[in-house]
Amino acid sequence: QKYLCSNCNNVLKKALQTLCGHRYCSACLSWIVRNNKNAICQKCKEEDLSILSEGSLMAEERAFGDAAINKEISELKVHCLTLGCSWSGIMKNFEEHQSLCEYALIPCHTGCGHMVMRKKLADHLENGCVNNVMMCHKCKRSLSSSEYQVNKRIPFNRYFIIFFPFFFFQQNRSTPLINKDGCRFSEVGCSFRGSKEKMKEHEKTAVGAHMLLLLQHIKQMKASLCTAAKAANGSIPQSELKLENKLHVFENIVAVLNKEVETSNLEITAFRRQSELDQNIIRGLELKIAELHRCLTQKDAGLSSLHKTLLFSEQASYDGIFLWKITDVGRKLQDSVTGRTVSLYSPAFYTAKYGYKVCLRVYLNGDGTGKGTHMSLFFVVMRGDYDALLPWPFRHKVTFMLLDQNNREHIIDAFRPDLTSASFQRPVNDMNVASGCPMFLPLSKLQSPKYAYVKEDTLFLKCIIETN
Repeated sequence: QKYLCSNCNNVLKKALQTLCGHRYCSACLSWIVRNNKNAICQKCKEEDLSILSEGSLMAEERAFGDAAINKEISELKVHCLTLGCSWSGIMKNFEEHQSLCEYALIPCHTGCGHMVMRKKLADHLENGCVNNVMMCHKCKRSLSSSEYQVNKRIPFNRYFIIFFPFFFFQQNRSTPLINKDGCRFSEVGCSFRGSKEKMKEHEKTAVGAHMLLLLQHIKQMKASLCTAAKAANGSIPQSELKLENKLHVFENIVAVLNKEVETSNLEITAFRRQSELDQNIIRGLELKIAELHRCLTQKDAGLSSLHKTLLFSEQASYDGIFLWKITDVGRKLQDSVTGRTVSLYSPAFYTAKYGYKVCLRVYLNGDGTGKGTHMSLFFVVMRGDYDALLPWPFRHKVTFMLLDQNNREHIIDAFRPDLTSASFQRPVNDMNVASGCPMFLPLSKLQSPKYAYVKEDTLFLKCIIETN
């Protein structure tokens, strides 16, 4: 049921789904909207009038192509219902089969009014079609095919052999014998119809099908000739005339088809050659893009390194005095409490231009004996570029300051390095173990409104290294 149109109840063709969820053929929806003002979905009406909504209002711009259903329908297994035909396949190939089915009844293209089985069209044109007329080159009269066979008693001259086959293909457009929208191979059973653009596409893609039709036509022609020859009890001249007539029709059709095949082959060869050229160009462009991407990646890495170096240079101090500005104190304190970011490292600074490289490490929610009650502040000796020239262990006095932003009561603490501690020996890793003040400041005092240690969610820590 889901494959059926809500209007025509046939299998959906180019399925569209409306906002209410029902499906229509594209042509059915266009017809409904074109012929009904403010059309309402018929399925919605049938289901329940009380639940009609704005989504039930039909308009082409309010529907969208249902690609999933179209794909399912194209893969449905089907078979031909034409009596005598045993073809079976999938839906997407059915339309092409319909245009080639040997057993399908089709109207004679000459306009005689007969419906003829496609496989018997050639016999009908040869023996029964009253509109299949031709000009006799001797008496200049228009004769039906049967009359022409009786009237004709001498072989065609060369002029007529050339003229006659093209009668089927080059008739004046004002005559009603051939519909300008029909395939040129309708004489042998192709019933395809369409616009000029679709006809060109059909002739390119249906070369194989046209060949099969011609093969069937030859077989039928041979069979009918054999039958005619037996019936005539050796009347060779009439059989020869009939054979000559059919062979020249066939000769012209094959010539036209061969020309089309040759043109198609040339187009395919040119297309393949152009495709190879395009592929080479694409591969060249891809290589260039890859090279540019690699260069950009290198430049991005270089820029990132330069940015870090510049940032470090801007923040670096070379006199042993460092002022550290910490912003977003509330969030960072909460991260420390939850364990998301337990501690923060300051940028590196130096005791002199070629001196010791050091930094600060702060635990806003405390560490060790101060965890959860105090802010802990530590001093870290880092591995520097000039360590080989410096005296070890590190022995300079270190002073910490938490600045009161109202300049009333700064928090100050200081220590001298323990010369036996590993924290102050020459670093073998990027950083030594931090050393300092685990109970630098009670958290209650840090957050007290009586002081201005944190102002506008910012605090300032200062470190002074005695270098004399």
